[in-house]
Amino acid sequence: MFKIGDTAVYPAYGVGVVESIQSREISGLERIFYVLRLMDTDMTIMIPRDNAPDVGMRALISAREVPRVMSILKQKKNIKVNPQTWNRRQREYMDKIKTGSIYVIAEVLRELYLLKLDKDLSFGEKKVLDTARNLLVRELSLVQKTDEKKVEKQIDKILNI
Repeated sequence: MFKIGDTAVYPAYGVGVVESIQSREISGLERIFYVLRLMDTDMTIMIPRDNAPDVGMRALISAREVPRVMSILKQKKNIKVNPQTWNRRQREYMDKIKTGSIYVIAEVLRELYLLKLDKDLSFGEKKVLDTARNLLVRELSLVQKTDEKKVEKQIDKILNI
């Protein structure tokens, strides 16, 4: 359960603030919605409260979980990048991002970075890489209470960019 003012992560869209909790009648049924304003785009979305866990809406990770995210980024040995066509890989990575798990997003970023070392990424894969990177940077900067540029530098150093 979220309260007004809570920070929450909405899969594939990023971090937002619960601005209000509203009741709406839909098809004759009263439903309660979280109104979430996304920090990156200032877009507002409504998520049915009873559906929030099913769609992956979650609280920010805790500061003690940050090292686990960083260790996922550091793992480079024995990582097999899927040899599928670029469009199938792109779809698979977007499905992973939509889970909302920061750990899965870190894996996507790492795998796309490793793939980028071997060959040029397609436009779609570059877009997924940017999405994964932005989602990680935003959440980690909030959790660590630090500037996004500092987190970007941390990630770049780990990935050796």
